[in-house]
Amino acid sequence: MHAFVSSRLDYCNALYAGLPSKAIHCLQLVQKSTARVVNNVSRFDHITPTLQELHWLLIRWRITFKVLVLVYKALKGLGPAYLQDLLAPYAPARLLPSESGNTLVVPRFRSKLGERSFAFQAAIAWNVIPAKLRFSSLLVFKSHLKTYLFDFAFNTV
Repeated sequence: MHAFVSSRLDYCNALYAGLPSKAIHCLQLVQKSTARVVNNVSRFDHITPTLQELHWLLIRWRITFKVLVLVYKALKGLGPAYLQDLLAPYAPARLLPSESGNTLVVPRFRSKLGERSFAFQAAIAWNVIPAKLRFSSLLVFKSHLKTYLFDFAFNTV
């Protein structure tokens, strides 16, 4: 059940980045129902402890995870070149000691629709994660990123 449903929830979910919560709500209901079936939890019980026990990210954070993995791969030359073309590294006019480096320029748009673009969502999400994550290897990046997002999503920090 987990493999069947999760693979479909994750398929092309980077396209959902920037969607309003109302649009993602249907996918979240599917994930919650799957968690109830997997752990044999009543529909009247609170689902958050079950999601934490299964160590499943909520749909919104799964989307962020997927986007950040795509950004990491694009910046390291492991992903498609067309994604790398959408990402512009931030280069300050003068180097400051406090500048951690490896951040991205957030593109500006005249409309709210432009804020749903991959370039905007990727830059916003990439600039928020801790700098130590940005400089790690792919396997360490994925592992620590999931832990970081899980802690952030469930406020366990």
